[in-house]
Amino acid sequence: MSSADIIHQVNTEHKAVAFTFDDGPNPVYTPQILDIFREVSGQATFYMIGEQMLKHPEIVEAVVTEQHEIGNHTYSHPALTQLKPEEYTDEISRTDFIINEMTGSSPATFRPPYLDYNEDIGAVCTRFGYSVIGALNGEARDWEMPGVSHIVESTRPHARSGSMLLFHDGFDDRSQTVEAVRILVAELAAAGFRFVTVSELLRLGQR
Repeated sequence: MSSADIIHQVNTEHKAVAFTFDDGPNPVYTPQILDIFREVSGQATFYMIGEQMLKHPEIVEAVVTEQHEIGNHTYSHPALTQLKPEEYTDEISRTDFIINEMTGSSPATFRPPYLDYNEDIGAVCTRFGYSVIGALNGEARDWEMPGVSHIVESTRPHARSGSMLLFHDGFDDRSQTVEAVRILVAELAAAGFRFVTVSELLRLGQR
């Protein structure tokens, strides 16, 4: 399976964009992200790690209460292609179960850690009914703390109708990400964009 099978954007005439956040939930930074999207009546998608969900159930509850989407990002964030089939299947299935148990519904989408992905892993995702999600702004590399201006300027060219954008709310200091997202959301809101979940964006791409 090629990288083309990972969805990075959809074709739509709707002024809608999907902000996504990996590696949470995090008790410091996830609530700050929720505040930003509450101010614009928008939704985001959080690709959560199963073991982090178990550590911070109250943050999971807050995300669900505010009607954001939770996607599967494995249980412990390994490079899946380096694992045996039973191991990567367990990484995916454990978090699928946790999301079901904690939210009452099955996740619809999956993002492989490091976008490390192949045909065999794709077959597991198909079995779970997942769409596999990437993003357009990988060069922003917010996880490296490259500076707020770098994150913003690397993301702006990709912030258009149908875009899926990648950020991180989990692990380490994510204060630069929070500030960059605050700037980008304000700019896009002023330009008339809606902030939707990945699943909603996929639906808009089918219309």
